[in-house]
Amino acid sequence: MHFSGPLAVFTALLTLVAFPVQIETDSTELYGDIENTEYGDFESLSLTGERQQHLCHREVPSVFFQTERDAPVRGNGSTIYFHRIEVCCVGYRRDPYAHECVPDCSETTPDNCRNGFCRSPGVCECFAEFVRNEHGACIHTCPIACQHGRCYLNGTCACHQDFVLDEETRQFCRPKCPQACGTHEECVAPGQCDCSPGYRRTPDLGCQPVCAPDCGFGKCVAPNQCECFAGFIKRPNRNVCEAECYLNCENGFCESRYKCHCREGYRYNVNTTSCLPECSDNCGQGNGVCIAPGVCRCFQGYEVHGADCRPKCERSCGKYGRCVAPEICGCGEGQQHCRNGSCDDVEHCSCPSGQTHFIDRCLKTDRLSQQLNTSEKRKHFNRQLAYEFNALIGRLFNF
Repeated sequence: MHFSGPLAVFTALLTLVAFPVQIETDSTELYGDIENTEYGDFESLSLTGERQQHLCHREVPSVFFQTERDAPVRGNGSTIYFHRIEVCCVGYRRDPYAHECVPDCSETTPDNCRNGFCRSPGVCECFAEFVRNEHGACIHTCPIACQHGRCYLNGTCACHQDFVLDEETRQFCRPKCPQACGTHEECVAPGQCDCSPGYRRTPDLGCQPVCAPDCGFGKCVAPNQCECFAGFIKRPNRNVCEAECYLNCENGFCESRYKCHCREGYRYNVNTTSCLPECSDNCGQGNGVCIAPGVCRCFQGYEVHGADCRPKCERSCGKYGRCVAPEICGCGEGQQHCRNGSCDDVEHCSCPSGQTHFIDRCLKTDRLSQQLNTSEKRKHFNRQLAYEFNALIGRLFNF
């Protein structure tokens, strides 16, 4: 027999009386280190002698490894708030196929040394019949092709109008500017100068170097090169100028010994003493992890909706309900829980044929006796029974 409303709550209460249940608070125990992650940069690399050569260790906030909403997070780093991971050292990148760290040429070539071999960090050697152009890319040369020109049978390159042979290699053509370009400028098209890579134009000072992130208490003297003001320093593997301090202050810089100034889009976190990314509404009131400013990674059972993470229900909750938790519908004003069912027009949980509503879900009658056979299940249904009572009739009383 199927009961709904207050009578269903009373029936469920009688069912629980038959079992010696104590209402217990959630355990505060922190479980073991989290190893599972969706991000390749956090994956462990093979620890053979050869592959350890360019492998470094780094500590990152352990909250980034949280995959479930209510799961406690504990890192294996210097404190429980950090997780120790293996990453490629500066100047190297992770090869997704060989699963090892290989030299990285992305800073010196626009296509990371395509048509060439990255010999060491930032050192790209072009293959035969290729040459590096003014932007650092390996391009075809004669007899196959000639940038902004055409190849003669003798293997030489003849430039198109308003282009000239590169003075150093004489194997490709560059645009020609009648007048010399200014400081930190280069000829980017016939008769047109623009700032060189790593520089941007300013209204008063022309092309100035760009440092990202900014230098803090210093000035940018070349692309991504900071020169600190007197009394300020740069920590190892950092380019920002800051005061000496006892804080990690990642994604920010220390204003004083005990004060960290966070960059835009980040907020100071006292547990990590660093600046963590900030997302609107905390990714749907804690339904995910903010992994970058305004970017959420939703927990299991949740999906992205705009800037939020919302619960996901594969089964439709019906016209009179909405998804309030993973695979759980909420019916009516009180949001009565309804798992495996849908909400009817009287704001109660309606179950499919052959099933009955038991506290917060629809079950086949032959499975009712299995629901309270462990202490964990009994604790769960204790909590749910209290919730259901309040959802249906508890809110009508003033205790």
